Amino acid sequence: MPANLINKAVIKELAAKAAGLDNDQGDARLKEVVNRLLYDVMVAIDDLDVSMDEFWAAVGYIGEAAKANELGLVVPGTGLEHFLDLRLDEAERRAGLAGGTTRTIEGPLYVAGAPLARNEARLDDGTDEGEILFMEGQVFDIAGNAVAGAIVDVWHANSFGFYSFFGPPQSPYNLRRRIETDREGRYRFRSIMPSGYGCPPGSNTEQLLTRLGRHGQRPAHIHFFVTAPGHRQLTTQINIDGDKYLYDDFAFGTRNDLIPPVERVSNAEEIHKAGLNKPFARIRFDFKLTREAAGAPNTIVHREHAVAA
Repeated sequence: MPANLINKAVIKELAAKAAGLDNDQGDARLKEVVNRLLYDVMVAIDDLDVSMDEFWAAVGYIGEAAKANELGLVVPGTGLEHFLDLRLDEAERRAGLAGGTTRTIEGPLYVAGAPLARNEARLDDGTDEGEILFMEGQVFDIAGNAVAGAIVDVWHANSFGFYSFFGPPQSPYNLRRRIETDREGRYRFRSIMPSGYGCPPGSNTEQLLTRLGRHGQRPAHIHFFVTAPGHRQLTTQINIDGDKYLYDDFAFGTRNDLIPPVERVSNAEEIHKAGLNKPFARIRFDFKLTREAAGAPNTIVHREHAVAA
């Protein structure tokens, strides 16, 4: 079947009518968005000569991915979540906001309500025999002033690449904590070094990536929300230097200034000082928050999150 069978004016009229632009009822913003999406999809179908079978296969795929609760993987895997971050970066730049820690994707595995600790916390429950990790740093504003009372909400995978509340059972809120910074803006936690993970074998996401000639692996990383009154919420993560997939993250989450050095400590005196009997790893990373500003786009994203059972 040849492409471009339908005149663009006909497509424009159909999309407008389907989006309800010919009436004054309903939600004006929703109409605007639906109209544009319908028009673009219809034009793409016509330009690319998408067959009936291809179209309905795509509809079926989206339905299956939704039933399997995989859209939270498909979105970053197709670059859309990173694209949204790039748009927000540029919107902030145009609003005169700069100097804060680089943002990156939230991902689909956040669970609200992690226990709150003051200044420091232990994230792991002691059952994972992976490499011990100490991470610490400070929260500053862009002028370099320490931000006391900031909340560093941290979550990451275990040494097998699994998150608590997802995959094989772990203790509640394992590797998840909220840490309130002290008067000097300091936070500190003990945990275990996370492993990267891949899309579930045979999953809808993996099938799509395979058809695109891509893999579904993420490098080891640690997620953060950092919040403080009067400051813009920061959503970010650090990636673990040296990981095989550091610069080949299927979710496009790696950003160059979010790769702090990892110090491997094997000195007996340092090990004893840390209260351990084996080598460990240490990471230092400071966060910089920008101030809230009138008219700037919101950084708090309202999206569906898993709920602790």
